[in-house]
Amino acid sequence: MKLLSRGLTIVVLMLGALAFASPSLAAPLSAFGRLPLIEDAQISPDASMVAYAVTNGDARLVLIKAVGDGKVIATLNAGDRKVREIQWATSGYLLISITSTTYVPGLAGPKREYLQVLAYDMTTRKTRLLMEKAPDSMNVVIGPPQVRMIGGEPHVIVEGVHWAGGERGRNSLFDIKLANGSTRVHQQGRPYTSDWVVAADGTPIAQTEYNSVTGEWALRLQRNKRWEEVDSMVAPINPPFLAGLGQDGKSLLLITSDDESDRLVTREYPADGSAPREIILPRYDGLLRNPTTHALMGTWVLDGDVLNYSFFDKKDQAVWRGIGKAYGGMQVHLVSWSDDRRKIVVKVEDPKAGPFYALVDLDTGSAGVLGSVYGGITAADVAEVRAVKYKAADGLEITGYLTLPKGRAAEKLPLIVMPHGGPAVRDQPGFDWWAQGLASRGYAVLQPNFRGSDGFGRKFLEAGYGEWGKKMQSDLSDGVRFLAAQGTIDPARVCIVGASYGGYAALAGATLDKGVYRCAVAVSGVADLKQFLIDELKSDNGRETATQRYWSRFMGVENRRDRDLTTISPVAHVAGGDVPVLLIHGKDDTVVLYNQSQRMYDALRGAGRPVEMVTLKAEDHWLSRSDTRLQTLEATVAFVEKHNPAN
Repeated sequence: MKLLSRGLTIVVLMLGALAFASPSLAAPLSAFGRLPLIEDAQISPDASMVAYAVTNGDARLVLIKAVGDGKVIATLNAGDRKVREIQWATSGYLLISITSTTYVPGLAGPKREYLQVLAYDMTTRKTRLLMEKAPDSMNVVIGPPQVRMIGGEPHVIVEGVHWAGGERGRNSLFDIKLANGSTRVHQQGRPYTSDWVVAADGTPIAQTEYNSVTGEWALRLQRNKRWEEVDSMVAPINPPFLAGLGQDGKSLLLITSDDESDRLVTREYPADGSAPREIILPRYDGLLRNPTTHALMGTWVLDGDVLNYSFFDKKDQAVWRGIGKAYGGMQVHLVSWSDDRRKIVVKVEDPKAGPFYALVDLDTGSAGVLGSVYGGITAADVAEVRAVKYKAADGLEITGYLTLPKGRAAEKLPLIVMPHGGPAVRDQPGFDWWAQGLASRGYAVLQPNFRGSDGFGRKFLEAGYGEWGKKMQSDLSDGVRFLAAQGTIDPARVCIVGASYGGYAALAGATLDKGVYRCAVAVSGVADLKQFLIDELKSDNGRETATQRYWSRFMGVENRRDRDLTTISPVAHVAGGDVPVLLIHGKDDTVVLYNQSQRMYDALRGAGRPVEMVTLKAEDHWLSRSDTRLQTLEATVAFVEKHNPAN
């Protein structure tokens, strides 16, 4: 606590070779559009090293540097493989999670995104693919790796697909010894096993089963080396889910939705087999865990525009409060920490200079900047982001963010409305590469959290059910009318740009909510809702599952045969419109298939409407490749400048 009375000294320890020279003029679009320079930073358990996931064009690198002198210890080239996460197993092994989009010979269904895990040995300097020695299984994993010390040696426990003599693979646990890669089936799954919890000593203690066709769900616990079913229900859409170990590091946490209140219910199952009890946690978006015991330590939540961390231990809370004060009220994310929790990597959202990673040393009371997330951007390039709030036509309060171009008065500006994807997610305060890129070209950018967004309570989420193309859409145009009434934007110079669900909203803005937008850009957008549900059915091998029911509920239809799907499908309303449309879609998209944009393009062309289409080679749904992400931004800017000039 003496440390906090001194405060933290902020010093600069830039990432050396990864630093960029500051441009004399406004940053080029490539500074915004390419992948972040630093995607992740993980400190080793012994606090001696930091591993960085960095990018160089389309290539991903994992860079390991010493904390003391900054010396580069190792550089691993992942090539064009998509690095999704890095994680220290011990200070001797680094785990690297990568994904690829492909077909698997012998498996039914479309292309899928598959997750694999590499283990890098700091002693031998060699990399091994986990699951390569797994018996009767694929060499992929279906969940994050869990590190456990078994017999004094590090093991990784992963969920994988195991064929136990049948045609259907089962979600099973595999135990991999890091020293030699030896792999065994740790626990065979049942036909509908969906998730697992593993104790601190590596023992499987819980599994859930979920039949997504029938909605039947069950919880099974291992007691005295026997599995017992302790709870069950029918949950057609949202079944309960496991949330790891409890505060004592031994109990089990299960989270369910309370249909009668606007909250999640957390139940704790004690390790001694006594009756479960409800525990009261503050509203949260995520859980915080002890890096060595895996016990629950606290929670975090984005409450409105404020990021809050709540630790159970008052000393931990005081430490975090001191870190927040050191950064003057900026939004600070906990990224990783050493086993003793004395060195902490944080990501800081600087509203004036952009986000950066820093290393906080609680022993010395100092914090060093590790590097900027976007290396080619300076404070001169970062546009102001304001929180906005307005009323929808029916009185519902809508919040969001307005990014304003630098050097221009906030009067009569050209506007880009940029709805988020999901739709059950939310936009957040902070640096958004797409919004900042558009603002750098003179546009104001509105990002509304329309009804149906997550993070604002269940009632707000459920207000979006059945409102695709209706109130979810008018929430966006109500924002345009609000800003016009304020004199901030010119209502005659508005375009709409979005991806995924936001792409649907862009197409709906051009076809269903006419008279608001001068142009529309849809990236990986849904155009034909019936075809979307049919493709989801094919992905589930022709069975109607919880996924189908989820989308039907959100769209407000009975099923894929419902005629109301035509009413809210942009592809069915191309006649009579003259709003220019740009379609952008990745060929490797496994979430919204490429055929959605192709069908919309064909329909618009057939109706004689202005349309352009850009195909992103080998790109997925999340714009995971640097060149194609930049291509998306450049095509978007060129299109809106053509049809809605900023000057």
